[in-house]
Amino acid sequence: MDQTIELAVEDTRRWLERAVIGLNLCPFAKSVHVKGQVHYAVSAARSASQLLDDLVLELEALMAEDAAVRDTTLLIAPDCLADFLDFNDFLEQADQALVDLDLDGVMQIAALHPLFQFAGTDVDDITNFTNRSPYPTLHLLREESVDRAVAAFPDAESIFEKNMQTMEQLGPEGWAALGVGRTQT
Repeated sequence: MDQTIELAVEDTRRWLERAVIGLNLCPFAKSVHVKGQVHYAVSAARSASQLLDDLVLELEALMAEDAAVRDTTLLIAPDCLADFLDFNDFLEQADQALVDLDLDGVMQIAALHPLFQFAGTDVDDITNFTNRSPYPTLHLLREESVDRAVAAFPDAESIFEKNMQTMEQLGPEGWAALGVGRTQT
């Protein structure tokens, strides 16, 4: 495996285990991780159009697999859309790909980025870190899996608020101590 690909997968897996699962930011993540149902795909894209091509391929590949084998995909783009606003703009194209592939309502795409910023927050607001991954990442999810997870989790709408509280309690120093950033080469 290419070193860049290997590093991107290792960094993303560490982030998933320590932050997403470790802090329980997503109560649904542990189950699919433990079962080995998370697929890590690393895009070599250097442009939005190349990433869009890879996104289409990964959506098709996810749909072709049984959910018991591959429930979700993390499409990692280490060399593309480093600027959060560019990444955010790209999400319109990603959503359009779902429509074009007739997957709207079947699949959804969650956005994760090293510089993620919720509207109305300061760039360094700790609550933004709930969606900060080591690399620009598109999380491809099956709607039926999301529906099952939400049905099994009481009060799913409270997850966002709980995550904000978790991040505020953790603080910047606590986040840094997790060691979940991009490995510097």
